[in-house]
Amino acid sequence: MNSSTEVPSFKLNSGTLMPAIGLGVANADNSPDSKITAAVLHAIEVGYSHFDTASIYGTECVLGDALFKAISMGVTSRQDLFITSKLWSDSHDPENVVSALQQTLTNLKLDYLDLYLIHSPMKLKKGTRQPAKAEDVLPSDIKGTWSAMETCFERGLAKSIGVSNFTVKELAQLLAHARVPPAVNQVEMHPLWQQKKLRKFCNGVGIHVTAWSPLGAPGTYYGTDALTNPVIKSISSKHNKSPAQVTKGIGRPQVPMQHSLVEE
Repeated sequence: MNSSTEVPSFKLNSGTLMPAIGLGVANADNSPDSKITAAVLHAIEVGYSHFDTASIYGTECVLGDALFKAISMGVTSRQDLFITSKLWSDSHDPENVVSALQQTLTNLKLDYLDLYLIHSPMKLKKGTRQPAKAEDVLPSDIKGTWSAMETCFERGLAKSIGVSNFTVKELAQLLAHARVPPAVNQVEMHPLWQQKKLRKFCNGVGIHVTAWSPLGAPGTYYGTDALTNPVIKSISSKHNKSPAQVTKGIGRPQVPMQHSLVEE
């Protein structure tokens, strides 16, 4: 991407426009804050406006500092940014949801989020980090959690609300009682895990699908290195594209993007 690149957007069921390509700020390699700040500022300079973080990532504060700096320098404005964060699984109790979002907003130095997601349908004991152990898992109350998410939306703390890592069954259960339907379901998706059943269901009920780790998250404990897959390497060679372009479905101007993605 460069500063002259026009990034397409998707209109969510909330009416909000979401840039199709976002930069994930997860810090899987424990980079220093200075490196993350530099990466975010450079990303804004070359055309990124969508940034994705989460409470569990531990990067909300440094992302907030970088965004504040960029806005203060006149490089961008709050209105031109799309910021996503996520409710961690140890804060699913309804009485904890609004306060968790308020802490996220404090960390990010923002008055509202463009998108707030339930990070996972799994409820965990307070203080549990990832990867969680079996003994840390608690009975889920997604109905109660989602009701509190709707309160966040209705109070203007988040312009859109959604979920992450939800299956078709879990989405159907949520929709059965939701007053405000989820705008987004962010899931792992790439050529080695195409989520065809889930995408079909979401398309049918108006939930936008975003791919996290579209490259397969190589080098992480949960990742699959799609970039070294022989079929992807063969396609990239045949069409003079990089394996990353093939994996993310970028570089095909005649084919419109069908979903958004958050890059590693």
